[in-house]
Amino acid sequence: MKDKNTIADKPIPFITTEPLSRAIGERYLQYALSTIMHRALPDARDGLKPVHRRILFAMRELKLAANSGFRKSAKISGDVMGNYHPHGDAAIYDAMARLAQDFNVRYPLVDGQGNFGNIDGDNPAASRYTEARLTKIAQALMEGLSENAVDFQENYDGTLSEPIVLPASFPNLLANGSSGIAVGMATNIPPHNLDELINACIHLIKAPNARIETLIEYIPGPDFPTGGIIVEPNKNILEAYKSGRGSFRLRSKWQAEKLDRGQWQIVITEIPYQVQKSKLIEKIAELINSKKIPILADVRDESTEEVRIILEPRAKTIDQTVLMETLFKQTELEIRFSLNLNVLIDGRTPKVCSLKEVLNAFLQHQQDVLLRRSQFALEKIDHRLEVLEGYIVAFLNLDRVIEIIRNEDHPKSIMIAEFDLSETQAEAILNMRLRSLRKLEEIELKKEHESLLIRRANLEDLLGDEAIQWKEITKQLRETQKEFGKNSEGGARRTEFAEVTAFEEVPIEAMIEREAITIVCSKMSWIRAMKGHIDLEQELKFKDGDEKKFTFHAETTDRISIFATNGRFYTLSCSLLPGGRGMGEPLRLMLDIPNEVEIVDIFITKSDRQFLVASSTGDGFIISETETIAQTKNGKQILNVKNKTRAMVCRPLIGDHIACIGENRKMLIFPITELPVMSRGKGVRMQKYKDGGLSDATSFNLKLGLTWKDPANRQRTEINLEDWISKRAASGRMAPRGFPRDNKFN
Repeated sequence: MKDKNTIADKPIPFITTEPLSRAIGERYLQYALSTIMHRALPDARDGLKPVHRRILFAMRELKLAANSGFRKSAKISGDVMGNYHPHGDAAIYDAMARLAQDFNVRYPLVDGQGNFGNIDGDNPAASRYTEARLTKIAQALMEGLSENAVDFQENYDGTLSEPIVLPASFPNLLANGSSGIAVGMATNIPPHNLDELINACIHLIKAPNARIETLIEYIPGPDFPTGGIIVEPNKNILEAYKSGRGSFRLRSKWQAEKLDRGQWQIVITEIPYQVQKSKLIEKIAELINSKKIPILADVRDESTEEVRIILEPRAKTIDQTVLMETLFKQTELEIRFSLNLNVLIDGRTPKVCSLKEVLNAFLQHQQDVLLRRSQFALEKIDHRLEVLEGYIVAFLNLDRVIEIIRNEDHPKSIMIAEFDLSETQAEAILNMRLRSLRKLEEIELKKEHESLLIRRANLEDLLGDEAIQWKEITKQLRETQKEFGKNSEGGARRTEFAEVTAFEEVPIEAMIEREAITIVCSKMSWIRAMKGHIDLEQELKFKDGDEKKFTFHAETTDRISIFATNGRFYTLSCSLLPGGRGMGEPLRLMLDIPNEVEIVDIFITKSDRQFLVASSTGDGFIISETETIAQTKNGKQILNVKNKTRAMVCRPLIGDHIACIGENRKMLIFPITELPVMSRGKGVRMQKYKDGGLSDATSFNLKLGLTWKDPANRQRTEINLEDWISKRAASGRMAPRGFPRDNKFN
């Protein structure tokens, strides 16, 4: 018989219980901290994230110096993944490839051979096809690693060690910039010019209390690898560098190029940072096709290694500034690059820093590196001095030393006792080769000894005097500046600065050439614009089962308003209408009009009128035409309708009275003053019905009478209307004899 105590009743080892909220909170906090510190935010000291630091260190361990041969990228990413970064090799390769892209990184840290992507947005080739090695400037980031310049830590499995931070002989954080998204925070740092950064650092060493206003005289703004023109006002740049948050307006660089017969074209030679050229051209082409920039005729890409985008104007009389300002507004020829100086201070604390704080963090790191390298050099000198003193003793007692080595079983201990040597000195003498004896001259030994003593004294002075330390750091910065500054290849500033004068925006209508057109819209809502003012009664072709519904004269510079049964107004520029050669295009494709909704009326937008709008239930109000203009394809809701109620009437307001007629053929006339002016709503009851609803409504001048067409299509005007005049919301009386059977006014 089985034991009554089941497995579920017995305690399971290594299982603890805690509230779910605390368990999730602690684990999420660990994840958030890991993302912030080990993935998304760069270190203020070397400007690198762990993945980039590990890539550079692994390449150094593979001895891929700037003057060495290339190695397959697959080998590099494999070593990084296996030794230091236990994540996907694809992510590692992507990170390494970006360090090699001169259009993404101001000072590339990886020298790539093969297809590493391009400014069009094409991806790099697979890692098995490309090769890479370090650049000289990347080696400068790691100078001093073998001299105990920084602390090391164990790798993820404890088999190797990796640097916590790189020595970084230049402010890489600002030179190359960085971007990343962590948990609850993000960073976005634009690249800057190395020469300007070093000048600012040297000034900050001389004047530690320097204000940011002074620093931006050395660093006027970012320096993007793709060039461009910064048009941000100086006060905004200053505020951004003070607070660590802000943005920069960056424009493409362009010039007008003259052609034959007075023609000209725009040539764009530099585009904003991180804008994909192919997508930019696609966007411009889309604007041309949709006629949103009617003054632009064509765009084409003539780029080779240099960017060259050609823009052709519609006519040579077009203003160049108007064309470019329009493009800057509607495309990525102008962008806003945000600044968010959120970095890890000392590799631990995330903080949004000012420009001065970031430079100070770099300089403090340089001081720490200098002290550690100097202490390492001092220890090496002490060791060498100890060995030299042993050599001098051996030289003075050479015969006795040889005798001890030849005859004694334990010569080391005997030499230590007889000549008062240290373990290190005795070991050095025993390890000395015989061929060295002929060079072992007392003068040379003493000369080296004296030079080492002088160097040791200098190092002790440096370690004890902060002024000497900053002098040495300044010297090292100037050496870096000489090698990678403005006089080096690619070191000159690429991004220019310019002021933008106030530009009065030109509406699209002003860019369109004025031409007469006739707008035709069918019953099935197919619309077209025929050239010229044709006879409105002219026979036109339509699709099978379709027929003419709206026809009126207009001009290409006009806009039209469409009122639909859902109570929404839609606005459309006549320049966007299809030509009249075919059957046109469905209006529902040009505007977001639902399939079940019908068109009530179409008319030219004039913006200086009032309209009477009414629904099938007999509710309505007066609205100003300016309130009906829609800015989007979705239109603008004006008359609120629901369930089976439909919008039925939209007529320009004239005269002093309103006439309504219901489906029951009862007509009511009341003064316009009884109908409210509204901007949106259901409206008020115009006429009361027992059965059915509203058929039509119109406005007119009572003195001139109410006009309609009789069954014989003759114009008829009724002057004596006292029998139908009443207050709003009354039932009305049967329509006059001869009123149309379709219950419609005109």
